[in-house]
Amino acid sequence: MAYELAPLPYDYAALEPFIDADTMKFHHDKHHQAYINNVNAALANHPELAAKPVDALVRDLASVPEEIRAAVQNNGGGHSNHTIFWNIMGPVGTAGIGGEPTGAIAAQITADFGDFESFKKAFNDAGAKRFGSGWAWLVFADGKLKVISTANQDSPLTQGLYPILGNDVWEHAYYLKYQNLRPKYLENWWNVVNWTEVNKRFATAKG
Repeated sequence: MAYELAPLPYDYAALEPFIDADTMKFHHDKHHQAYINNVNAALANHPELAAKPVDALVRDLASVPEEIRAAVQNNGGGHSNHTIFWNIMGPVGTAGIGGEPTGAIAAQITADFGDFESFKKAFNDAGAKRFGSGWAWLVFADGKLKVISTANQDSPLTQGLYPILGNDVWEHAYYLKYQNLRPKYLENWWNVVNWTEVNKRFATAKG
């Protein structure tokens, strides 16, 4: 069964002024769709793999034949990463969107980083210092939250880690509005983080 692109869970302009509608349109409709098209093509002759949820697919790349593994890693990872990305953001001005975290994730951030500002600095640094294209992530491992980054469309799932929060630092995610000012994009992005969804992902990560 081929993967399909789900619609955004909000309007293209819902993240304005921090992420512009034009960026959201081509990021979601063009870039994410391209990852889906490419992973579907790679799996065309492997229906048993195509039947897996995309997260299960990228979690177990060793089960993917070597001749298509790179295509699945890049494009299956792109599909998985972007699906997370759209859902851990939300409309500006909505309850639970932006500002400081609440609930269990807030308590865990304080326990592991000292305070929210220290966590934000570590996360933003991971995104700003990722050379070329990639992602900054918050994961839960060994009972603690950890900030990591991955190159290209590599997924933390492949490392056995469950992503709770992730920010896309490919230029296509921000260049129309921010040009080369990736740190400014990273700072403004916190205004659209959906802490309700992040808390759900944290609960899943803890099991």
